[in-house]
Amino acid sequence: MKLALNGAVTIGTLDGANIEIRDRVGAENFFLFGLNADQAACIRHGDYRPRDYYERDGELRSAIDAIAAGAFSNGDPETFAPIVDSMLGRDEYLTLADYRAYVDCQDLVERAWSDPDAWTRMSVLNTARCGFFSSDRTVADYCASIWHAQPVPVPKALG
Repeated sequence: MKLALNGAVTIGTLDGANIEIRDRVGAENFFLFGLNADQAACIRHGDYRPRDYYERDGELRSAIDAIAAGAFSNGDPETFAPIVDSMLGRDEYLTLADYRAYVDCQDLVERAWSDPDAWTRMSVLNTARCGFFSSDRTVADYCASIWHAQPVPVPKALG
């Protein structure tokens, strides 16, 4: 939300804050990829085998293999071994399931970025339409609906 308030164009899955951002800025100003909440729930409750995604996608496999070989840890394969093991074994965030959709969506981002007028329009609209996420509104909403706190009047200074 803070990024969108400052003109960033979001690339993300349709969950959490991204749902609210996309609703505010418009689908045409948001890059959506990956599973929706229902699809993710089905995969989680099914027979999700992240290693299958690894085996089927050569680019993904090359990336995981580079991490596993220590390409990003000064040649130390142990540094990221727990992450690689987690992704290939459990992948609780469904990263491998969303990988190809992310890469394909990133291609759309690249094409949009190459059109400065369109990108600027998207960026300006992100800023203009995200006022809802201001901290003033958020704190006031939390005070009223969560904390049930009332404002305290502050007397004006004499002078």
